[in-house]
Amino acid sequence: MNNFLIVAKRTDIRKVSLDVPYTADVVLPIKKLNNVIALDVDTKGEKIYWSDTERDVIQRSHLDGTRVENVITKGLGSVDFLAVDSTGRKLYWTDDQRKCIEVSELDGSHRKVLVWSNLDSPRAIALHYEPGYMYWTDWGNKPRIERSEMDGGKRIAIISETLGWPNGLTIDKENAQLIWADARRHVIEACDLDGNNRRVLVGDVPHPYGIAVTNRHIYWTDWSERSVLRANKHTGRNMVNVCANLPNLMDMHSIQLNGTGENKCEGHNGGCSHLCLRTSLGYSCACPTGIKLQDNEHTCEEAPSTFLLFANRESVRRISLDTLENMDVFLPIHETYNTVAVDFDYEEREIYYSDVKLDVIRRVGWNASKPTTIISTDLVTADGLAVDWVAKNLYWTDTGRNVIEVSRTDGTSRKILVDLDLDEPRAIVVFPRKGYLFWSDWGKPPKIERAYLDGTSRRVIVATDLGWPNGLTLDYEARRLYWVDAQLDRIETSDLSGKHRSQLVQDVSHPFGLTLFGPHLFWTDWHTKSIERVDKETGKNRIVIRDNIGYLMEIKMVADSRQTGSNPCGEKNGGCSHLCLFRPHGHVCACPSYHDSRPCSTVPGEILIEPTTESELEKISWKNTSVPTTIITNHTTRCTDIDVQKGRCHIIGFPPHDPLLQTAYIALSVILLTVVLVLTIALCFWKRSKKRRNEDLEGTLTFSNPTYSASSGDGVPGDRKVWPWKNQHRKKQQQARLMGICKESGKLTHLEVSALVGQNNKMTSLGVPTPPQHHRQNFEISASPCKHHQHSPMPYRTVETDI
Repeated sequence: MNNFLIVAKRTDIRKVSLDVPYTADVVLPIKKLNNVIALDVDTKGEKIYWSDTERDVIQRSHLDGTRVENVITKGLGSVDFLAVDSTGRKLYWTDDQRKCIEVSELDGSHRKVLVWSNLDSPRAIALHYEPGYMYWTDWGNKPRIERSEMDGGKRIAIISETLGWPNGLTIDKENAQLIWADARRHVIEACDLDGNNRRVLVGDVPHPYGIAVTNRHIYWTDWSERSVLRANKHTGRNMVNVCANLPNLMDMHSIQLNGTGENKCEGHNGGCSHLCLRTSLGYSCACPTGIKLQDNEHTCEEAPSTFLLFANRESVRRISLDTLENMDVFLPIHETYNTVAVDFDYEEREIYYSDVKLDVIRRVGWNASKPTTIISTDLVTADGLAVDWVAKNLYWTDTGRNVIEVSRTDGTSRKILVDLDLDEPRAIVVFPRKGYLFWSDWGKPPKIERAYLDGTSRRVIVATDLGWPNGLTLDYEARRLYWVDAQLDRIETSDLSGKHRSQLVQDVSHPFGLTLFGPHLFWTDWHTKSIERVDKETGKNRIVIRDNIGYLMEIKMVADSRQTGSNPCGEKNGGCSHLCLFRPHGHVCACPSYHDSRPCSTVPGEILIEPTTESELEKISWKNTSVPTTIITNHTTRCTDIDVQKGRCHIIGFPPHDPLLQTAYIALSVILLTVVLVLTIALCFWKRSKKRRNEDLEGTLTFSNPTYSASSGDGVPGDRKVWPWKNQHRKKQQQARLMGICKESGKLTHLEVSALVGQNNKMTSLGVPTPPQHHRQNFEISASPCKHHQHSPMPYRTVETDI
């Protein structure tokens, strides 16, 4: 079968042969098709590509329907149409939900947004490789048909008047004409490739959708007729019903397996490091979305240098500020279920995030896909993360356990810093140059607190006129603190002590995350489903960066200028064996709350000594400011060069040979032996003297009258005195039994999200689709005997639902 029609029918894909005088549709044996909308064929590779908008994927298979594989599985909204560039080996598609046109390699790699502005509802797309143009329809409020080069350049509207719902679009290359179906005006029209000579080919068609062209005919699918129809492409006459009684017909294409033209990029990909795209003058090199093309116009940067990083429940995304499109890109991170908090280490090129469904904290490289779990135990709901980029420590809030913890960025040396007077700790930020730690608590009472990075010198800096303080961010240069309040619907700022407070932005719906870069503040909003920006000093010039993104959580600005400065912890971990925590007047070494196998010291620069062999060598330590009192043995050391540099080396040794010290040991031993001998002789004389006195008293009877316990069965006198330490031990055991340990074993409902979903349900009657249920499910909480503290570990409070 070299010439055929291929048709999408939502739950299946069908082929209709054009090589035989009769028509019969054949269903391809492809399983698990839920809502196939768009499709096309790679005539060179002989593969079918299609989009399934229910599963949000683009897939492909062989022409016979076998060997199905995923092409793109993340970052798709509603792919209404797609087109395969069989000559240039590229895949193009329109996304009605994300309002953009994208391109990628045929395997889905190197995705790039080509068109993103002034798009309302992009639908059909058609490619004309020879002149280097692509065409698309937009059936939004201002319906139009547009054209650009295949790299997105030189965009123009060729038809912008008298259009209703322009759906399917195809190119009659033989006659150099563009043909489209208008479902609202019930016509099939044509024009020249520049938009001139517009005319109606077929009228009175009920609801045409997909359209295709062959040498003599035009074919189209009709929703109302539930059929595939055909007419003469020159006159529009001789209409024939090709396939009838087929509901849910969508896109269609006419396929001819007769070879392709010359690929302008063939041979070393045109010298391009990533995408090589056809243009009217030849080709151009392009980079994936958000990545900048170098000055040589052939090589792309490895990654964006400045971008917004944010969590979106089932994904972690970025919006590059290096390029103009401001489109969100899904990071290729596997197994993200309910991400909330994010942060980064610019120097190490690593991203950190929490997943509150898996109860883990993970990190991943900027260009990696497989994350590493660094915290997976004793974690309930990590709402906030903060990386100390100088000391290489990681801080987080756990609103389920009501604690603030710190560890090394690899998850080791974990320590609880704050565990008292916390109700709903949320956002957390660090100021390594000053040695400060800030966090918000939206519980009862709501407050914003500050402490040193070691958790000491804790104090409340904002405690009045607060509702639900969520996101925090710092202006490191201006020494200002900013926060969003989701109950009072505003953004505020103060100095680092909570003074000189002012309201910056009002009438924000439900802000959650907050970050800062240059002269601007950026925040996420649950209600508007958008990321917005405003001037950080005046609160003016408010604009929407991206919208139509549900379940927006934390946001951070990733930039080299956001992680500057130094302190003593940046040099060899401050001489600490485990944690180096900086304070305004110096640094301290801290030991983890969860002990590991390494000896820990709280003295900076202290060298810890431990035996490395089976011998019973004593552990000795000295400060590095004094003269060493050990000699290193010839045993193999455990220390590497990196361990020595980072102060993790454990020196193994034993006391050196000293003649004077040896003489002192011998003299002391002789003295002790003499004293023991004298005491032994004296004891013997005393016992002999006592025996003689007892013999002199024989014949005299004496009786004692001990009182025995009636319940005692072992003959122990009941009036025997019990030693005080035994009483103390017994009381301690009784107190332990009475007090017990109060531990919550369950997780309560995600209140704020539930209310938000409920509010959206009320809006369903207005035509707004109900968002999917939040991943955080309800859990049963077991009865607790401790009534003094019934705390909900979930991070979201109920919102007002009477809007």
